[in-house]
Amino acid sequence: MRRALVKSLGLIHSNLRHFEAKRPLLNSNTVLYDVKNRIDVCNYTHSSNIFSRAISLDAAKVNYEEDKRKGPLVEYERRISVGELEDGDNCQIGTLREIQRLYDELGNSVHACHLDLYSDPGKIGRSRWLWSRFMPQSSVSPVKGLYLYGGVGTGKTMLMDLFFDQLPCSWRKKRIHFHDFMLNVHSRLQRHRGVSDPLEVVAGEISHESILLCLDEFMVNDVADALILNRLFKHLFCNGVILVATSNRAPDNLYERGLQRDLFLPFISTLKERCIIHEIGSSVDYRRRTSAEEGFYFIQNSTSDFLMQRFNELIGEHIARPRKVEVVMGRTLEVPLGANGCAYFPFEELCDKPLGAADYFGLCKSFHTLALDGVPIFGLHNRTAAYRFVTLVDVMYENKARLMCTAGGTPFELLERIVTIADAHSVAPRTSSRSRKNDDFDLCVDNELGFAKDRTISRLTEMNSKEYLEQHSEMVATKWFETPREENANANVVYA
Repeated sequence: MRRALVKSLGLIHSNLRHFEAKRPLLNSNTVLYDVKNRIDVCNYTHSSNIFSRAISLDAAKVNYEEDKRKGPLVEYERRISVGELEDGDNCQIGTLREIQRLYDELGNSVHACHLDLYSDPGKIGRSRWLWSRFMPQSSVSPVKGLYLYGGVGTGKTMLMDLFFDQLPCSWRKKRIHFHDFMLNVHSRLQRHRGVSDPLEVVAGEISHESILLCLDEFMVNDVADALILNRLFKHLFCNGVILVATSNRAPDNLYERGLQRDLFLPFISTLKERCIIHEIGSSVDYRRRTSAEEGFYFIQNSTSDFLMQRFNELIGEHIARPRKVEVVMGRTLEVPLGANGCAYFPFEELCDKPLGAADYFGLCKSFHTLALDGVPIFGLHNRTAAYRFVTLVDVMYENKARLMCTAGGTPFELLERIVTIADAHSVAPRTSSRSRKNDDFDLCVDNELGFAKDRTISRLTEMNSKEYLEQHSEMVATKWFETPREENANANVVYA
């Protein structure tokens, strides 16, 4: 029986190869002529593949040679020369050399890494999918990825975006926030329930879409994520995926003191094996060097009426009413008041309820501005709400959403009582003059929150700045109104 099956597969394979051999090939001169005269392939959607698939591997090399002169390091220097960035930070320049090295290696390995979406190697890789079901094989990339980590505000995200934007747009690449990536993974797993190894199927789908995967703000604080990351990325790396990631944490510190961390440790080893680890250090937090002249951050909860007044000014003549926002897997999020791209929430409704990143992403897809009333000082008593608030800020920052809020203190004061274990140990020991009654019993000792604290303070500060609000306005002008106003206003939103 086994011999008959192998023989049958061999005949199918031979016929497929015979069919491929008979396919007409394009003349190389014609291809090069088309490349010189074609419109940028980035302006085409995936549905217009007829012309795009005519681009050969030689054409991809031509494109890369053009892009190579615009590498990340060159583009960084150009932005400094025109005043878009400050004079080069030595730490950033050192990181840029690593990024430029990766950029050059990828450019020299387009064929080996199957990077080009429309090249013959990509077609061969897709045709091998059927055979891999019978005869699994590994095709680990010859190029190692890059894991950048460092403190808040050191420019990690900016450097990743600089690298990503310089890559040819015909490559199989994706840039996504880690929160969003994991939500996508869980959604795919839900669709493939009942399969013997759904993680292998999900990894196959992801690697088919994107060989170069750029994940921003890599952090693990969820046990469900921690338990699947090792197997997921083993499949991804075996499929040739190249990972570029930014994080506030060194690999060895990921998911520190998390539940069942022993099951997560193999992922750290895999990460170190498949990525070059580079620390980016700087004494400057560039997010805090913005001007906060036009912010919407109001201290003291007594300003609730003022917040509602500003909310009404933003929605204009539109009528605010309760809404429902669709999130993932058929779930909906109740919005107390929403109109004209703006949503209003009391803090308790958004951060004291069992909500997560999926709900906040759904909110940001339907509303570009959030009015949040009554953000409290965080401590041990509302530690869970602090986790949700940190996630909310991350999601809003990633989506360039505008935050208007009333709060019990400055961004630093909100999170002052959140400390890491190391910070807690540095507190002066109790003496006869310092008794237990003087302790702060609301002090929250939590490593994950403690490390996220600085990032959240930094982001809240930047989101309150003139520069960030200008970026928000540009995003609203270009993305929010891509579709007709009424159609966009009702997208993913239903009346309660």
